[in-house]
This record gives sequence, C-alpha cells and structure tokens, in this order.
Amino acid sequence: MSSSTILIFIFVYFGILLLISQVISRKGNDNDSFFKANKNSKWYLVAFGMIGTALSGVTFISVPGEVGSPNGEQFKYFQFVLGNAIGFIIIAKVLLPLYYRMNLTSIYSYIEQRMGVFSYKTAATIFLVSRTISSAFRLYLVVIVLQRYVFDFYSIPFPVTVFLALTLIFLYTYKSGLKTIIITDTLQTFFLVSSVLITIYFICDSLNLTVIESITTVRESDYSRIFFFDDFMTSKYHFVKQILGGMFVTIAMVGLDQDLMQKNLSCKNIGDAQKNMFTFTGIFVLINIIFLSLGALLYIYAEKNGISIPLDEVTGRPRTDLLFPEIALNHLAIIPAFIFLLGIIAATFATTDSALTALTTSFCVDFMGMDKTGNLANSNNVKKRHWIHLGFSFLLFLVVIILNSFNDASVVALIFRAASYTYGPLLGLYAFGLLQKSRLVTDRLIPIICLLSPLATYFLSEYSGVLFGYTFDNELIIINGLFTYIGIYFTSTKSVHKINF
Repeated sequence: MSSSTILIFIFVYFGILLLISQVISRKGNDNDSFFKANKNSKWYLVAFGMIGTALSGVTFISVPGEVGSPNGEQFKYFQFVLGNAIGFIIIAKVLLPLYYRMNLTSIYSYIEQRMGVFSYKTAATIFLVSRTISSAFRLYLVVIVLQRYVFDFYSIPFPVTVFLALTLIFLYTYKSGLKTIIITDTLQTFFLVSSVLITIYFICDSLNLTVIESITTVRESDYSRIFFFDDFMTSKYHFVKQILGGMFVTIAMVGLDQDLMQKNLSCKNIGDAQKNMFTFTGIFVLINIIFLSLGALLYIYAEKNGISIPLDEVTGRPRTDLLFPEIALNHLAIIPAFIFLLGIIAATFATTDSALTALTTSFCVDFMGMDKTGNLANSNNVKKRHWIHLGFSFLLFLVVIILNSFNDASVVALIFRAASYTYGPLLGLYAFGLLQKSRLVTDRLIPIICLLSPLATYFLSEYSGVLFGYTFDNELIIINGLFTYIGIYFTSTKSVHKINF
C-alpha cells in the first residue's frame, strides 16, 4: 500500500468529519451546544461512541501487541477489563445520580459546593494536567506509527505531522464541540469495531481457519492464559491486583474525569445516562476480548510467515505495539491495510477530539464561569471559548513534541504513569466528600495534600519491594487516593450539621 494512497485516504476521512461538523454547527454552535450538546443526546449513540473514546489508539495497537510480549502477559489484561466493568457499574449507580441531582456541567463543581473554592480549583487543575499529558501520550503513540509508515516517505518532519493532525481535529470540533463529537465518535467507533472484525477475518482466511477453528486455535495457543493467581506479593499480573486496579482506575479516570462524564451528562435524564453506561460496559468487555483474540492471531500469523517484531529505531529493542501495523500495512492485502488505517485513525481521533473538548469545557466552566446563567449564549464568551480551544490544541502539540524529544519509550512510559498518579487525589477528594458527610475540610490545605499524596505514593512504589517485598501495579492508585483521604480527614473538623450532597 503506497504512502500517497494512505495520505489521500486520510484527507478524505477528515473531509467527511468536517462535513458532519458543518451540518451540525448550523443547528447551534453556542456554548450550551459545545459543553452539553443541549442535553439532548440519544443514550445509545453516547454508549456506542464512548467505546472509541475509552479504547484509544493505544488500545488498538498496544493491547494486541502485549499478548505476545516477552514478559508473558498473554490475556492478563482481561483481568483488568473485568475490574473496569465493576468500576463502570459503580459509576452508574453512585456518581451519575450525584451529577444529575446537582445538574452539573463540570463534574468538579461538586467539589466546590462540598469543600470550597481551593478544593474545586485543585480538582479541575488535576484534570487539566492529567488529561493533557495522557491525551498527548495517546496521540503520540499513534502519530509515530503514521510517521513511520506514511510521512517519512515524504520526508515530512514529525512536528509537521502532529500539527496537521491537531489542526484537522480543531477544525471539526471548535464550533459545536460535544454536539459534533456525539455524532463523529459514533461513526468513528463503527469504523474502529469494523476494522478489528474485518482484520480478524482476513487473518483467519490467510491461516485457512473458520471462525470456530480460530476460537479453538486461540484457546489452545500459548497466548490465551487469562487468570494469574501465583505469587501475589511480587507479580504485577495477580488477579486481585488487576481487578482492584481496574476498578479504581476506572472510577478515578472515567467517573472523576470530565472527558467521559461530559458525554454522559449530555443525556436527557439519569435513566438514559445509566442505560448508556450499562450498555457501554457490555460492549467494552466484548470488544476487549476481540482485541486480545486479534493479538493471539497476529502472533500466530507472524510465526507462520516468519515475521519478526519490529525494532525500536532508537533503542533497537522489539516494539510489540508495532506488530499490528507491520502486518496490516506490509503483509496483508490492500483492503485489510485500508481497514487497519481506518481503525487506527478512528481510535486515535475519537480519543483526542473528546479530550480536547473536555479540556476546553473544564477551563471555560471551572476557571471562566461560562456555565453561569446568561453566559452560555454570550457571543463574547463563544469567541473566548474558540481561543481557549485553540490554546489547548497548541498545548497538546507542545506536549507531544516534548514526548518525542525523549526518544526513549521507557521515559515516555514513566511520564504516562506519572500522569495517572494525579488521578489518585481526585479519588481521595470524592471519597471523602461522599463518605464523610459530617466533617468540614480545611479548604486552603487541599492543594498541599493533593501535591504530597502522589509524592508519597511514588516513594512507596519505588521502595515497596525492598521494604515489604511487594510489587505494585495499577492498584497503586488506591494507595494514592487513601493518602489523600487520610490527609483531608486529619485536617478536617466535625460539622454541626450533616452535609446532604
């Protein structure tokens, strides 16, 4: 598949998204459309569209690649997914009713009413920093794939590739924001899911396997172990660690994250929002099973055809996340190559457009007060929101360029993990607000507590093996939230009256 063909395909794809954006923006491009989609979104569209946002390009290429990792990960990720599912159910039953009862645009407004202005600004800042870094990282991982297989052919520098991608995303999101994204993400999720299923079909066909035979082949392969119960203290893959990590990471990084919650809050009522979340959970679990099965088939195909895992151009180490694009673009026919490209673009930009809109919303609402009565239709505020949206686009561009400058996957992974640490304080803040309704916080101390908690968590993570013989994985976010909770508790005072929200 030639690079020029791929380039034409990318521009046609974005032409479709821009056309959708233009049609939707004619029906309303004020701040109410941008922030809440006029609270008129269909729950089934939100549920399906959230799949693309939740999975991202990282899932699209990394989850299949990790199945055959030298570390022996196999299907261990599915344990984490089961924890995710539990987390989604808790969000639907606990957090969504709270957000709807308080009629929130930004979910961090709850912290303002429960704890105070300092706590509120701290929570919003945590989101802005975390989502900027994690979204930039997700965009980076996929742009380097496009750079390697497309733009290097034209000698186009990496910064130009990133700038082009973010410019296209800005163009179809800046007018109507969430109202546009509800539709475009539904379309992009359809492309993503279709691309995985069609890729599996072509791989099975090349291996002379029927669907039933492929299921048996995957199950009997060396890649299909799901549950890990051995060595609880030192193994990151242990079932309990993965379940707990998946559950609390989901509560913190979905339920306490403006990005995914913003879509839920665009539904008409709490009933629709909960139907959306339950439906989304079922689809999410199924799709991840399909991704893991694709990973096993990719490695079986690679072994049969003598295909090696591509090497990192800097470190020379195998890059498992490049196996899928290597096979799809260089070893399959032109149709599956197109399908892969469609899927990876859909997965990447469904995540980035949603994050960019959520970052703009949080800043406009939490720091500019644009959700106040009379401000939503204010033309000056609409113009300010356009500039803020542009500013976050440029910020994402800068962070991606900085990530690329490290030229070291291990350093980049450390930055991504550090970003996830910042969600721990959000977990502690909301847990305290919901569980300690008879205590008042010392508002001015909250920023300090939320800064110290991740530092204490990092120290524990680094030395837990030496001190306790225990190795942390994703469940580290629980410790992070617990440090925050304890810090708030011991600096709080007993309230005369019970707090009812």
